[in-house]
Amino acid sequence: MEIINTAIEDVVVLKPRVFEDQRGYFFESYSKREFDKLVKEIVFVQDNESKSSYGVVRGLHFQKWPFSQSKLVKVIKGKVLDVAVDIRKGSPTYGKSVSVELSGENKLMLFIPRGFAHGFAVLSDEAVFQYKCDDFYHPESEGGIAWDDPDLNIDWKLPAEKIILSEKDKKHPQFKDFDSPFDSNVDLYK
Repeated sequence: MEIINTAIEDVVVLKPRVFEDQRGYFFESYSKREFDKLVKEIVFVQDNESKSSYGVVRGLHFQKWPFSQSKLVKVIKGKVLDVAVDIRKGSPTYGKSVSVELSGENKLMLFIPRGFAHGFAVLSDEAVFQYKCDDFYHPESEGGIAWDDPDLNIDWKLPAEKIILSEKDKKHPQFKDFDSPFDSNVDLYK
């Protein structure tokens, strides 16, 4: 497993070693031992999977403290643009984002720590997206930021007329009106 740093500390891309031959391929997509050594000691407790069509944008989502979540995300089939936004007040990268193309072909994964909003846009006809979380889903703890916020200025790599959103994702606040529940001076893992 290779770790590729991004422009935001602690948000990292994981590139697995893929073994291919005439039969197909094999790779270790997750090893707690390797992950703890290379990234961070975390216990993932829930795996989620979604299937979406071209133009779907899911996000930007997070769970509020004390139910905040770290995520390890990957694409099984298709291609997405995956986005993590730093929402830790006082962080030098507060309001900055990292975007990474994840696909079934490149097999890259993105680790998103607690204190970040997350979203993705489907760039292929269809995408099957999987992610591990280090806390359980708590609907009462849900939060979000507008996907098209002008201050965040995220290029979702999709024409505006092709974007498909849930009703909930159409109603998230703008970043300037957002009061983040996260502080960079607080250890979110305690």
